[in-house]
Amino acid sequence: MSDTNRCNCSDISAGDTDVSHDCSCCRHKATPRPEAELKLLKNRLNRMVGQLNGISRMLDENRYCGDILTQVVAVESALQSFGYLILKDHMETCVAEEIRNGNIDIVDEAVELIKKLK
Repeated sequence: MSDTNRCNCSDISAGDTDVSHDCSCCRHKATPRPEAELKLLKNRLNRMVGQLNGISRMLDENRYCGDILTQVVAVESALQSFGYLILKDHMETCVAEEIRNGNIDIVDEAVELIKKLK
């Protein structure tokens, strides 16, 4: 089995890294993300990592608190937008597929995710 199909979570016993177990942290999408969408998401994520590294440098340089807070707000906004993109994809793929398969409990999960994201 390839490393992409391995689990590193704490919900499994030592040595058992097969993702066929039922932990919630290791669920996978039934429909793969299109390459263009994946690239967009990773670019956004890398941009946020860069912003966070910039904030770290600002702390090291003893920069003005207001300037640091401005960057914190920018990262929060970027992360919120990223979350909305993931939520949109989740609703269009995972939730829609589960409803088509007769699992209406997925709606409750989706509502809870929306509450967490806001």
